[in-house]
Amino acid sequence: MKPEPLLDDPGLREGRVRAAIAAGADELFRRQQADGAFGDDPPASTLGTAGAITALHAADPAGSAALIAAGARWLREVQHDDGGWGGVVGAGSEAVATSVAVAALQIVAPDGSVAAIERGRAGLAALGGVAAVTDLAVAHLCAQFQVLAGFAPAASLRRLPLEVVLAGPVRRRRISFRTAPFLGLALMQAAIDPPGRVRRFTNRLAVPTALRLLDAVHQHEQRTGAFSEDPWPAALVCLGLARAGRAPGIVTAIVGFLRRSVRPDGAWDAVSNLDLTRSAFAATGLLAAGYGLDQRLDRTRDLFHRTQQRDAFTVLACPPGGWSFSGAHGWPVTLESAEILAALAGFPDRERDPVLRSGLDWLVDRQDKRGSWSLWVRNTKLANDGPCPAITSQCVVALLEAGHRPDDDAVRSALDWLQTQQATDGTFENLWYRDHTSGTAMVLTALATAGRGGGPVAERARRWLLDTQLADGSWGDGAGSTGSPGTVEETAWTLSALLAAGVAPGSQSIRRGIDWLVDAQRPGGDWPASRVCAYIRHHMHYPNGAITRGSAIRALGAYRSAVDGGPA
Repeated sequence: MKPEPLLDDPGLREGRVRAAIAAGADELFRRQQADGAFGDDPPASTLGTAGAITALHAADPAGSAALIAAGARWLREVQHDDGGWGGVVGAGSEAVATSVAVAALQIVAPDGSVAAIERGRAGLAALGGVAAVTDLAVAHLCAQFQVLAGFAPAASLRRLPLEVVLAGPVRRRRISFRTAPFLGLALMQAAIDPPGRVRRFTNRLAVPTALRLLDAVHQHEQRTGAFSEDPWPAALVCLGLARAGRAPGIVTAIVGFLRRSVRPDGAWDAVSNLDLTRSAFAATGLLAAGYGLDQRLDRTRDLFHRTQQRDAFTVLACPPGGWSFSGAHGWPVTLESAEILAALAGFPDRERDPVLRSGLDWLVDRQDKRGSWSLWVRNTKLANDGPCPAITSQCVVALLEAGHRPDDDAVRSALDWLQTQQATDGTFENLWYRDHTSGTAMVLTALATAGRGGGPVAERARRWLLDTQLADGSWGDGAGSTGSPGTVEETAWTLSALLAAGVAPGSQSIRRGIDWLVDAQRPGGDWPASRVCAYIRHHMHYPNGAITRGSAIRALGAYRSAVDGGPA
């Protein structure tokens, strides 16, 4: 590749970058809580709110009447002029949120929502209706709400195969992290629309197993009713069990969780607790920028130590040793676990950290036979939980930063798998963030960290990233002039990847990107967050400010290290 020209840009002084890092770190630390976790200001969720008020209407209509009314009022207030709703506040209208929100209003507040319902149904039709939802499982959820609202006949709804619970490995591979809401809705469907003779027989066998699985989740979470501390799936479980007349103890616990997690504005978040997600990305950013000896991060390391999973999560056949996105009793996931391990590997005394060692063992154990990593379940092919190039790259970087060698079996097999996943244009997918900039940048970072940054796969990824830089110096979704504007997250991920891959810090692309990133910092020291995190792939994205700030600081730290010629 022809080397890029070096620019002498006096406007991009080292002092400016250092000042941006310091201001960003100060702003992040102001959000640090006493327990070491980092906070954020998430937007309210249409799905969380619509699901919560529908569940409360089914399970606790009198006791939660005020919350139901407030949630319905909030839905009416945030409805767009086109009649639709976005997944979270600030997002444009889309079919999933609109189909659920308009159905919820019809179910819980039909008399006070006549105009909103009429506009919502017209807006949904303009969006293509439920048929526009490409994820079959999510499309079923949308159709279920339409049936409950009386907008579609029950006969139009395909029957959920509850009997899949009788084969645990099949259930985990086919349903994975959607097990709990699937079971709630399948139990409801069997109760209010009984199946034929054959399925009645299989259901009699499956119902006890389904209830035991839901109880296993309930017990793992210390009977809080949180169901992954996410109001949407928790509401689906509550709605299904309440309508089916099953597991009243679990229903009562979920009602309590929904009542505790409501926002002051009457809405609910997409996920009520992302403490470990936010803290992991904040910590890796601060560590990369040179804050490894800052005593304030000791509290965050203690948080990671306290919240390592001590018990197996039997529903997903996951052993102890990993981390969830919320706390010590959440659902263990690979993405957050890898980021936390990368953070623990960045502390000066990592060699004496037994939690780091056991966490690394857990991470290697969770690797797929293919060499990849999925988010929840090993060796699954589920569209939303199959092998992910970005998560696999996170795991590779975590292992390498913790001391594994590139030729170790786990690292080598992951790198070999990654090199089979590149699209013809040089890009890689990311199941849990917006494609394709994020996935391509993360894979390039992993390949470069492992010493494969000079190979043809890495070269194609690097060229695609360089070619998709926008005119203002930033990066967006990679679609060029027809795509999104640049975002802090995608710009930061790309800068970190290009620097790791050996692009000179004085090159035009790096300097323009760094200049844009510094200019994007707000007076308070933070950066604007964009909706790049995937809640429902292709249909609902949300922002996470801690990821935004941590990624920006990490990129600036990588640039400063490259300029200085050594570690941050």
